[in-house]
Amino acid sequence: MKTKRLVRLSAVAAALLGLVSVQAMALDADAARKLAQQNNCLKCHAIDKDKDGPAYHKVAEKYKGKANAEARLIEHITSGEKAKFPDGHEEEHKIVKTSPAKDMAQIKNLVEWILAQ
Repeated sequence: MKTKRLVRLSAVAAALLGLVSVQAMALDADAARKLAQQNNCLKCHAIDKDKDGPAYHKVAEKYKGKANAEARLIEHITSGEKAKFPDGHEEEHKIVKTSPAKDMAQIKNLVEWILAQ
């Protein structure tokens, strides 16, 4: 009887730990939007309409189901690589800045937010 109770308690504890882990890793949409605003991302992008840059909804569709989606977008927003504009010209994409500098948790949160649109 004690063994069954111990097994149940262990299962409950594991479930609670899993819930805490998922919540700790959950997307923080408010922080992502704030970071995007601070970096003027929304000057060239919108969530559901194209501007000079593609709508985040289109970006999410493009990368849906692709294993390298997160890594690809992180590279794009942190490297300054060329971005192509609708009129055909290219410019270096602005590098997203965080505080503290180069905070990958903030960068990943922003990318997850973009991919969730």
